[in-house]
Amino acid sequence: MASRAKQFTERGNKQHIKRDLQPRSNSTSYRFYSNSTAPYFVESMPDIDYDLGEMYSGTIPISENDTSRQMFFVYQPTTSEPVDEVTVWFNGGPGCSSLEAFFQENGRFVWGWGMYSAIENQYAWTNLTNMLWVEYPVGVGFSTGNVSATTEEETAADFMGFFKNFQKTFGIKNFKIYITGESYAGRYVPYVSSAMMKTNDTTYFDISGLLMYDPCIGQYEYTGQNAPVVPFVQKNAQLLNLNDTFMKQLEASHEYCGYANYTSFFMQFPPPATQPAWDTGYPDMSASGVDCGLWNLVYEAAYQPNPCFNVYEISSQCPILSDPLAYPSDLQYQYPGMGGIYFNRTDVKKAMHAPMDVDWSECSGPVFAGEAGQYGLGDLSADPIQKILPELIDKTKRVLVANGDYDLEILTEGTLLSIQNMTWGGKLGFQSTPSKPIDIKLPDLQYQEVFENSGLGGLDGPGQGIMGIQHYERGLMWAETFQSGHMQPQFQPRSSYRHLQWVLGRIDEL
Repeated sequence: MASRAKQFTERGNKQHIKRDLQPRSNSTSYRFYSNSTAPYFVESMPDIDYDLGEMYSGTIPISENDTSRQMFFVYQPTTSEPVDEVTVWFNGGPGCSSLEAFFQENGRFVWGWGMYSAIENQYAWTNLTNMLWVEYPVGVGFSTGNVSATTEEETAADFMGFFKNFQKTFGIKNFKIYITGESYAGRYVPYVSSAMMKTNDTTYFDISGLLMYDPCIGQYEYTGQNAPVVPFVQKNAQLLNLNDTFMKQLEASHEYCGYANYTSFFMQFPPPATQPAWDTGYPDMSASGVDCGLWNLVYEAAYQPNPCFNVYEISSQCPILSDPLAYPSDLQYQYPGMGGIYFNRTDVKKAMHAPMDVDWSECSGPVFAGEAGQYGLGDLSADPIQKILPELIDKTKRVLVANGDYDLEILTEGTLLSIQNMTWGGKLGFQSTPSKPIDIKLPDLQYQEVFENSGLGGLDGPGQGIMGIQHYERGLMWAETFQSGHMQPQFQPRSSYRHLQWVLGRIDEL
């Protein structure tokens, strides 16, 4: 098999390039390989022409006494020195698969948009830690069973059952546990972490840190989208190119609906007061004919000047890039001849020990029963900023929240507004304005050879430069990521690598 390319890893302040990995060694030499884990061992994956190293996937039941409800996982132990920790990743949705992150964000190889085939990921999180991607909750992808949950507490209890069974299967005890994810996983991550914290069981649930990208931690429809959307459009006017008439209407509505006063008053450091609850719908302006659902208006208008508009990365332009998972944006698309959705292929299911009778798609569901709750998704739980996230920050002192500046789905200012409405460590919000730059000094290992072969060697380095803003107070690290969309490990892998290093305690600042 082909030898692996050199990979970069960094532990603490020590940087080095790993040697080329040799052809796959005997599976019995792997750390987690045993009679119990052998059925999950992945020998190879179709069209992935790399040595997979130690990799496992399959389903594990939530309860040892009931195999009808189970969760699908991919487990890739670290390629560096062994560590006694597991980093769990969830995608959001609700209803979207963590196989997307495994395949296109932070796994050992990536097969992203517009790519003819997979390449090795030089900034794979497996350089640092043992990675576990889980299709969560039940109802997502290959995680099958009756969907009955109406709260985050119930889905977290399901995960706890799965995760303890996973650890028993793989002989894992007394490991530090880190929970990470993006988007709607801004709700999953704190609730699962809180469930672990409440057990006081460090043998299986030693929760040690959290990481959330572009997360739904507060009221994301109003605070996360509608209130800050007009300033976002103004800031990115050249990218979105909305016509002058529409912009004037947006700006007038921003004032008329009260969003301008709301953002200017509450986006202060320190915040002047707790924000009022958005529990009665949009401001009622029906008599005036003003539509206060401004985010939806922007979303719909953005497709006219740019038919290839991507809500997850507004810098995207035409053509629409093919996706092996057929979900590059809200426009689901794949080039003819790609062979169909990768994880729905029979040969891929067989290779990964996946249920053969499941028709896999990147986003499926439902994962909650009914349509109750403040978002109409069946999720009755409170927003994490109200109670459980502050508790976790106070306990771990290792919680990172980051937002990408090119993300229209969850806006950077919206996430900051949610943080400014959260009380932790005895104070409301950040007390001082985030301003410290993030200087990414990691080299470009992903495209360095392309630059050199093109006669442009060196233009992509030595580092990446200032790629964001960081701010730390009372156990919470905030990161604003420049030139990134919703899926930060996909769009800015070097920045995300630093984020993970901080959460794992390898570095003290970003």
